Parts: sequence; C-alpha cells; structure tokens
Amino acid sequence: MASIPRVANENVLVGFDTADDAGVYQLTAELALVQTVDFFTPIVDDPFTFGAIAAANALSDVYAMGGRPISALSILAYPAKGDLEDLEQILKGGAEKMREADCAVLGGHSVADEEIKFGYAVTGTVHPRRVKANAGARAGDALVFTKRLGTGVISTALKRGMARDADVEASIASMLTLNRKACEAMLAYDVHGCTDITGFGLIGHAREMALASGVTLEIEVDRLRFLDGALEYARLGAIPGGLKNNREYAACAVQTARDLAPEVDALLYDPQTSGGLLITLPEADAAALEGAFPEAYRVGRVLARQAKPIRLI
Repeated sequence: MASIPRVANENVLVGFDTADDAGVYQLTAELALVQTVDFFTPIVDDPFTFGAIAAANALSDVYAMGGRPISALSILAYPAKGDLEDLEQILKGGAEKMREADCAVLGGHSVADEEIKFGYAVTGTVHPRRVKANAGARAGDALVFTKRLGTGVISTALKRGMARDADVEASIASMLTLNRKACEAMLAYDVHGCTDITGFGLIGHAREMALASGVTLEIEVDRLRFLDGALEYARLGAIPGGLKNNREYAACAVQTARDLAPEVDALLYDPQTSGGLLITLPEADAAALEGAFPEAYRVGRVLARQAKPIRLI
C-alpha cells in the first residue's frame, strides 16, 4: 500500500491510511457514505448458509463504522459447469441476510472460476461527525467486545472431521448474527473507537486500532470468551493457515506479561468470520453498554502508548 498514490480529497473522511474497516466519503454536512467490500471461499457445507454468512460478514464493516447499510452489489466467482441449484442457494442465503439488514441488493458481477468465491460490496450511510473509526481509541477507555472467538478453528475442525455438530451449529449461529444490534447499542454511548474482528484475528485488528490511535490496548486474556469446542480443537491441532499467517504478522506487536496456554494463544490470532465489534469508550459507558446489551463484555482497557501496541495480561 505504501507505493499507492494518495490523492488529496477533502471529502474523504476515512481512507486506507489507517487500515480501517471501510472508507467514508462525505456528501453533505450531515451525510457521508460508508463503503466496503468482502468476499471469500466457502467455510461451511450448506450453500444457503454460506451465502448468508458472506452477507453478514460484508455488512459488518459498515456497522463497525457506526453506519447503516443501504445497498449492496454481489461479487461471485463460480465454476462454469457448477451445480446451479447450489448457486441459487448461495444467492438466496445472501439475499435473505441482506433483507434482514434492510439492505437492498442492486445487482452484482460474476466470473467463471473453478474456486467458488462470494461476497458483497456494501454501501451505507453515517453522519460525518458520528463515524466510529479505529483511530479514535483514547487512553483511559475501557475495551469491550461483543462476540466469542473461535470460528476459524472450528471451521478447520469441521473440515478435518473433528468437530461436534453442536459446536459447529453454535459457531454458525455466531457468524450469522448481524452486528446490527451491537452497533445500535453502542451508538447510545460515547464510543471513541471501533473495529470488527474478522480475518486478521483479535490481535491483528487490535494492533491496527492501537497503531491508528497511537495507544496501547491492554487485553485481559482471562476475560475473553471462546466458542464451545474452540479451545479443545486448537489443542488438538485444528489450526487454520490464516491463524499462522496472523501470528507471523502481528506477534511482534505483542508484549505478554505471563505465559499463556498454547491453545489460548492460538485463538488470539484465529481468523474470524463475521466476528464481533471491539469497542473503546469511557468506563462508565462501558458498564452501561454491558447492562443494555448482554452480549457485550469488557476485555481490557486503553493505555497511553507503551513499548508495544498490544499488551496481554
């Protein structure tokens, strides 16, 4: 990205400089567009569910910016001789999830490809002064998260025939859950910074927030919540390739105050699909958010910048 020209534009409120979840472009004094795109290969066997998860994942970036999704364009790569019934189910699953989000699917683009890929480019709206960027975290803030970790490990365990049905179902339910209610809940409070935890894992996205904000995020590992089965499958070696890549990329940014069990350490880097929102806000507001939205729970705090952007305790 360093070699890509940065064209000055006073209407660009959030670009790619801070590795934020979406771009924000101001139209008027009271209206800005939020734009994002996300697509990936199947992570579950059922095509309808895959389409719905892909939609929820793409919508998440708009919610992470404090925005409201309004329209989407589908992105599809599918084998020329692929099963058309499966394709229909993928598109139906995505459309149903978009309908749940009150987001209109306007069309899309497809290409012939032997590897299936599906997702959306999503446009949302937000007030220019109410954007929740990842660069807003302030020293003294509490750090709150809204979902459990472990979707990547459980998906890998499923592929290897290791995962129990109940654990897979709970992971799928988490991935299918829109961050819409979490976004609506947090907007009632003085949120300073927000990002969603997706492909780079908790540490990867927390690193981006810390660097963008010029702070250190202190994460209390024992407060983190994991999906049922995730710790066990990580202990048994169900480690996705993306987890290894995330660790290689982000571990240098981490200071650890104590030894962690290998499976716990692994899940800190686990690539999430349609993961939760990581939110920074004043302590009093954090307590109120936890009371108003039970899925939200405190996982740490924001410190003035220290030697490394992430501190695990």
